[in-house]
This record gives sequence, C-alpha cells and structure tokens, in this order.
Amino acid sequence: FAYILTSKQDFYANLYDNEVANNSVLKQSSREKSLKTLMRVNFLKRLESSVDSFRLTLKKFATNIENTITKIDTFEEGQSTLIENENVELEDEEWLDEEFSIGKKVKINLEDMNTIGWKHDLEKDLKIAHAILEDMKKVTPEHDSKLQKLKEQIRNKLENPINEGNKKLIIFTAFADTANYLYTELKEFNLELGLQSAKITGSDNKCTLKIHLEFNTLLSHFSPLSKNKKLPNPNEEIDILIATDCISEGQNLQDCDTLINYDIHWNPVRIIQRFGRVDRIGSKNNYIQLINFWPEISLDEYINLKNRVETRMHMVDTTATGEDNVLTNKSSDMEFRKKQLQKLQDEVVDIEEIDSSISITDLGLNDFRMDLLAYIEKRGDIKNVSLGMHTVCQKDLARGIDEGVIYILKNINNEVNIDNVNQLHPFYLVHIRQDGTVRSNHLSVKNTLDTLRFLCKGKAEPLPKVYESFNNETKDGKDMSLYSDLLSQAISSIIETKDESDIESLFSTGGTSMLESSIGGLEDFELISFVVIK
Repeated sequence: FAYILTSKQDFYANLYDNEVANNSVLKQSSREKSLKTLMRVNFLKRLESSVDSFRLTLKKFATNIENTITKIDTFEEGQSTLIENENVELEDEEWLDEEFSIGKKVKINLEDMNTIGWKHDLEKDLKIAHAILEDMKKVTPEHDSKLQKLKEQIRNKLENPINEGNKKLIIFTAFADTANYLYTELKEFNLELGLQSAKITGSDNKCTLKIHLEFNTLLSHFSPLSKNKKLPNPNEEIDILIATDCISEGQNLQDCDTLINYDIHWNPVRIIQRFGRVDRIGSKNNYIQLINFWPEISLDEYINLKNRVETRMHMVDTTATGEDNVLTNKSSDMEFRKKQLQKLQDEVVDIEEIDSSISITDLGLNDFRMDLLAYIEKRGDIKNVSLGMHTVCQKDLARGIDEGVIYILKNINNEVNIDNVNQLHPFYLVHIRQDGTVRSNHLSVKNTLDTLRFLCKGKAEPLPKVYESFNNETKDGKDMSLYSDLLSQAISSIIETKDESDIESLFSTGGTSMLESSIGGLEDFELISFVVIK
C-alpha cells in the first residue's frame, strides 16, 4: 500500500473497506507494518531452529522477490494491454487486470502503483537477501556449532546412559526443514556409533533400517514395548527418532528416556505434549531427561523466545502435587515432599490429563530453587524473617545494572492473578531504576532473578561504600520518600501493564496481556523485601 499512487489511495480504501480494519483509509498499511515484524520474527525463529531452515526460507523469500520484479518488468513492457476503465461496479472487478496485479486477498493493479520506486526497493532487498545467503553458505555442517553440540549429546548419552542399556533418544523440532537437515547430517554419524535413525515429519519419513516407512511402523520399531509390538527381528530397533510435532500427541514412546527440544515451540503446551511422549505411565526407566536447546543470547534479544516461553511454560513437577514456588518455604520442605511422593505411589499423574489444580513448576527457574535449597540447608528456615528486610548492593554499569531498586511484593488480593501469566503469583518482582523507568517488569522474572543472583550471591558481608551512601541519603532510614515513590511506581508498572502488541499476541497462549481483573493498587500488595542498588 505504501507504493499506491496518491490519486488511487481513496479508491482502494473504499474498494476494500470490508477487508480493512475499522473501515478507515488504508489500515492495510498498518497491517503490513505488523506483517514486516512477523516476517522478521519468522526469519529469526527459523535461524534459531537451524541454519539450513533459515537458508531455505531466505531462498524462497529471494525467489518471491525475483518473481515480483519479473512481473513488474513484464508489465512495464506492455502497459497498453491494461484495462483503463476504473469506474465500474465492484462485483464485475473489470478494473483489475489479472495478469498485471499483485496480491491475493487484496489485489492491486500495477498501473495504480509507483512501480519504479517499488522495483528499486525490491532490488535492494534482493541484493541484501543474496548477500546473506552467500554468508550462510559458509556455515557448513562442520561449522554448525548447534549441530555439533547435538552430536556431543548423542555420544554422551551412549557413553553415559541415565538408564543402563537405554540408547533411545527423541529429537523434536518445529520445522520439517530442520528435521530433514538433522536426519541427513546425523544418519552416518549415528551408524558409526551403532545407532539406527529415523525421521518422521508426516509426509516424508525416512529410516536407516530397511523397513516400511509408515508412521506407526516406525514408532513401533522405536518403542516396541510401549506399543506392545513384537518385532520380527529384535535387532531392527530404532535408537534415534527425529520428529516434528506430528507425533507430539497421543503416542506411547516411553521405551525412550531422553528427549531433546532442538528448537523451542512458541506454544508451551507443545513442549508439555512433547515431553509427555516419554513421561508416561508404564515407563521402565528409573530416570527420564529433557534437554532444551535455547537460542543464543544475541539472537534471543530479537525474538525474546526464552523469556516468552519461560513466562508461560509450566511443566508438571512429578515430585510434588502441592504448591511449589521459589519464594515460598513449601518448595524446600522435605517432609512435605516426602508425603507427596508417598501419595504418588497410589495416585499416578498422567501428563496428558493435568489441570490447573496440579502443582506445576517452571524448569527455567530450577537453578534459583537449588540456590534457595542450599541456603536453607546451610542457614536454616527463613519463614520467620521479618517483612520489609532490605540490603544495599553495588551497581555494575558494565552489565547495565545502574542505580535503582528491586522490589519483592506479595499480592494479598487472593482473587487476582494479573493477566493470569505471572508464574510466581502471588509474588511479584520488579526492577526499577532510580529515574523511575522499569528495567525488568513482573513478567520478566528470570531477568530479575539473574540480576539478584549476580548482585548478592557469595556476598555475605555488607559493603560500607554503598550502605553508608544509602544511610546518608535516607538520614538513617528516617526519610524513605524516594524509595516510597519508586515503590508506588513499581506497583503502577504492574497494574498498568499495556496490551501486548498484535505480533506478540499471535504467540500468546492466553491472548494479550490486558488486565482481566481490577486491582486497587498499593493496598493490594505487601512489601516482602527490597534490594537497593547504589
């Protein structure tokens, strides 16, 4: 729409007013801005999955640009063939020349566009795409560090099995292109280790064994015990299964004890379903293992995949059915856990049948839980610690940690879980700078905990340089006005959370982040403790 001639914009706005949001002029242009963001995220998500998947997507993108440029060239060579009459009834669509039009649902006649400017910009895009493709060709399998890390995991599992004699491994990916790439690059490697491989994508299945490639046949050769399948040849078992989410539901594959997420699905329910293939009733394994390949930090800064999924991803903690929270004492109560384990002997929980009443824990926060358990074991219980305890830590500008406060709050309005997405509810963590800007809000739990760990872990003694400055500033605690104001702003950042952008909402399992419950404000929160950064 950005390239439509000014004289034609009203015509297209009126023509497609049923296709356009709010029936206003060229809202399609706003939609196209969102589409650009979506395309960027899609490119980076494919890159996070595998270099080959990214290459294929970029190549298709370049091909589409080339086809569009060709269409413009053809149009410019034969403009006289276009129908010039535009004042016709919409139903007849005689204004549109099908040969020289662009778009699917919303079609634009090339005669009504600034094709010169559009072609120039397309050629610039094509040049960039080709340059990136040339660079990506340098990333051969030997230089693909993610692939090499996967090979290390396979070799390590073979050499150090978590269950004696179990060599079986499932590798999940969201993209068929990545599954094809992994199968091609791993099959010879696996055979050298004495492992048989298979790939299931739904439409193009492969196997290193000479067996039928039908979906259920491959699964039976991979997990014969759980499938109640007696193989004609016991030596024809599949050890490594590479699959897309076409097998993430309704399959008993608990012969396997290890599952790798080679890429992370936007939808955390998929991750639960994937792990449910091996975490099932009837497993003969003493241990099961889940390994996640998260994106590199530099890439994740763009797609924010880790934080989005960690905020929403909840896995069943099969070692407890009570409340399990990193900031409550329940998570460290060994007697409580013992009772729950005894209960589980009689009540086996199937991951496919979980509901909101079952205790869940975020795997991404396990490191902090372990820190807490170690601290309690060494220092004793913390349930009697007074509210409002605080400390002063030193800033670290090199890490982007400047002056501010981290508040740990508890929502005492039991009816509310703001947005139903805060994984620590009723506890809320907010990191706010001294100028009032929020560095990390209540949904970025791991970011705040990472900062707290860096500032506090291993530092048992107070730092005179910073606490003396704090004492002077607050007149030994008599004037806490600055920190009271920051506390109010921190709470405001929670209760005034804005709707997520349209693109972010596409990846949200619960809709946008618009508040669904009304919270009064300060009176609904209790200050547990706070850390001042000076």
